[in-house]
Amino acid sequence: MDILTIVIAAVVGLALGFAIAKMLEKKQASNTIANAKKEASSILKEARAEGESIKKDKILQAKEKFIELKSEHEKVILSRDKKINDAEKRIKDKESHVSNELSKNKKLNKDLEGKLADYNHRVEFLEKKQEEIEKLHNSKVQQLEVISGLSAEDAKAQLIESLKDSAKADAMSLIQDTVEEAKLTAQQEAKKIIINTIQRIGTEEAIDNCVSVFNLESDDVKGRIIGREGRNIRALEAATGVEIIVDDTPEAIILSCFDSVRREVARLSLHKLVTDGRIHPARIEEVVKKTRKQIDEEIIDIGKRTVIDLGIHGLQPELIKMVGRMKYRSSYGQNLLQHSREVAKLCGVMAAELGLNPKLAKRAGLLHDIGKVPETETEVPHAILGMQWAEKHGEKPEVCNAIGAHHDEIEMNSLLSPIVQVCDAISGARPGARRQVLDSYIQRLKDLEEIAFGFGGVKKAYAIQAGRELRVIVESEKVSDEKAANLSFEISQKIQTDMTYPGQVKITVIRETRAVNVAK
Repeated sequence: MDILTIVIAAVVGLALGFAIAKMLEKKQASNTIANAKKEASSILKEARAEGESIKKDKILQAKEKFIELKSEHEKVILSRDKKINDAEKRIKDKESHVSNELSKNKKLNKDLEGKLADYNHRVEFLEKKQEEIEKLHNSKVQQLEVISGLSAEDAKAQLIESLKDSAKADAMSLIQDTVEEAKLTAQQEAKKIIINTIQRIGTEEAIDNCVSVFNLESDDVKGRIIGREGRNIRALEAATGVEIIVDDTPEAIILSCFDSVRREVARLSLHKLVTDGRIHPARIEEVVKKTRKQIDEEIIDIGKRTVIDLGIHGLQPELIKMVGRMKYRSSYGQNLLQHSREVAKLCGVMAAELGLNPKLAKRAGLLHDIGKVPETETEVPHAILGMQWAEKHGEKPEVCNAIGAHHDEIEMNSLLSPIVQVCDAISGARPGARRQVLDSYIQRLKDLEEIAFGFGGVKKAYAIQAGRELRVIVESEKVSDEKAANLSFEISQKIQTDMTYPGQVKITVIRETRAVNVAK
C-alpha cells in the first residue's frame, strides 16, 4: 500500500508538474507573440516613415528633372523659332530679289524685242543690197571678160598659178632658213653637251704593256727558278703559256705575253714559289692551278665591284665575268676596263643631259667592248660579237643595238647608239689614252701628208688631231670646187688602201679665192 501510494503520488506530481509546465509555456508563448507583434508594428511604422521620405525625395527629383527638361525644351523651341524666323527672312529677301530680277528681265525682253525687230529690218536691207552688188559684180565681170578676152575661170587659174609660184619660192626660202638655223642650233647644243660631259668626267689614264717585270731579292734565286737543265722554267712556261726571259738584267725576270691574264697568273705564281722556296715541276703545276682559280675569283669580284660602282643592276653572271676580264685586256694600249668605265660614265652624263635613261646608257657604255674579251681569234667584228653575247644573255634591244652599232657595222635604231659611239670616240681620243710608239706615230703623220702631196694642185697639207684629221689646202687656180670634192674622196680612198691606222681619218679639202688690192 505504501508503494502504491508513492506511485500514485508520483503520478499526480508528474501530472501537476506537466500542467504547470504547459501553463508556463503557454504564457511564455503569448508573451513572445505579443513582443513579436509589438516589434512588427514598430518595423511597419519605421518602414512607412522611410517610404514616405523616399517618396518625397523621388517626387522632388522628378520635379527637378521635369523643370530641367522643360528648360531644355524651351531652349530648343526658341532655337527652332529663331531658325524659322531666319529662314522666313531669307525667303522674303529671295522673293524680293526674284521680283527685282523679273522686272529686269521684262525690261530686257522688251529691249531685246526692239533690237530683234531692228536686226530683221537691217537683214532685209542687207539682202537687198547684196542682190544689187551681185548684179553689179556680174555686169563688171562680163565687161572685164569682153575687154581682156579671157573668161573669169581662166583669169582665176592664171592668178592661182602666179600666187602658187610665189608662195613656193617663199616657202623654200623659209624652209632653207629654218634648216640652217636648226643645224646651227643643233651643232651648238651638241658641242655644249659634249664639252660639259667631258669636263664632268675626269679619269686617270693607265697603260698596260705586253711585258711584266718580276723583281727578285737577289740573283741567286734565278738559278732555282731555271732549275736543273731548265726544267723549272720549262714547266712554268708550259703551265702558264707565258714566255719567261732570264737575262743579265740584275735582280729581275721578264714575263712576256700578249694575254694579261696569263701574265698575271705567271707573276703571282712566281711570287708564291719564290716566297715558299719549293720550286719544282709538280709544285709549279699545283701553284699555277691555285693561282688561276684565284684570278678567276678575282675577275668575278672585279666585275661585281664595277657594276656596283656604276649603279648597274640585273647583269647576268657571265656578263659580270666578262666585265671583270676587261681589266686584263687592252685596246691600243688603253686598259679596256678603264676605257669601258669611262665610256659608261660619259654615256650616263650625256643621256641625262638629253633627257634619256642614264642607267640604260651606262649599261650600254660598259658592255660596248665585251666583244674584245675572248681569247680566241674570230673573224666576227668585236661590236657584232658583243651584240650577239648581249642578246644571248637577255639584254634590252636598245643596249644590243648600241653595242653592235658603235663602229657602224649595223644601222642605229635608238638614241643610245650614237651616244655610245660618241663617248667611245671621246674616251679613245683623250691625250695619253692610247699608246703608240713615238717614231711610228710621227711617221704615220708624215705618210698622211705625203699622200696628200701626191695629188696635183695641193698647196699645203697638215695632219692634225693626233692623225685623225687631214687638212688639205689647194690652189684655187688649178682646182675647181667640183674637183675639190673629188680630191677629198680620192685622198680618202688612197689612205684606206695604203695605210693602217686606228679609228677614222677625216679629210678636209679647203679651196679659197682671195682678191687683194692696196689703196695708196
